[in-house]
Amino acid sequence: MRRGQAMIESSMPRWIAHRGGGSAAPENTLAAFKTGLKAGFTAFECDVKLSLDGVLWLLHDDTLDRTTDARGPAAPWRWENLQLVDAGSWHSAAFRGEPPASLDQVLDFAAQHGVWLNLEIKPSPGQDVRTGEAVARRVAQWMAQHPSAPRPLLSSFSLAALQAARKTLRGLRADAPLAYLVQTYEDGALEQAVALGAEGLHTDWRQVTPAVVDRVHARGLKLRVYTVNDADQARALLAAGVDGLFTDRLDLPARL
Repeated sequence: MRRGQAMIESSMPRWIAHRGGGSAAPENTLAAFKTGLKAGFTAFECDVKLSLDGVLWLLHDDTLDRTTDARGPAAPWRWENLQLVDAGSWHSAAFRGEPPASLDQVLDFAAQHGVWLNLEIKPSPGQDVRTGEAVARRVAQWMAQHPSAPRPLLSSFSLAALQAARKTLRGLRADAPLAYLVQTYEDGALEQAVALGAEGLHTDWRQVTPAVVDRVHARGLKLRVYTVNDADQARALLAAGVDGLFTDRLDLPARL
């Protein structure tokens, strides 16, 4: 890692805009990232999966129903057709016609604005390894092209996807950090993260106590928590020593 990059990452923002723009914009769209940036955020989380034809793009769910005007599983869709989907109207009329974002578009955004990305590998069913490999290859290529930019962090609930990403990164001699994402904190999950060579552990904020923070830090990992939308909760978590908070409330950092 270069010195400039190390300085950037040592002062990584604690506040991370959930799915690009939290509740202020349609999730996992470029409009969301632009909204988050306008609100002052310099760190962003989003969900990445594969289209049928191998394009990496942003969507949280396995289906298109909740956040687009299309219906059914996302996996069978080709990217050329996904670009015609309306991923904004479900949020509000102001975002009508906003298309889903590709990972390449988000990486271009990060390069342009010098922001940090947490790319959650969100495979469609049965595509854990393939998606983990694809995200790792693209991120390795992007890091080589932008050596001074903050390195994206790859996270996932899927241990198989993270293991595939780690293997791919090692094969390419690329050094992107990983984080294991869990719904319930357990010491076993922490040990899995350590065995993976992860940089961090991400968990539901309700799982966190000062003792949990101490255990994670004692193993040399960062602890980030989701999804924190209350000022009192955020204040307590920061006082406990968590390293990052994912939020849907773009106004929350200013309130604290």
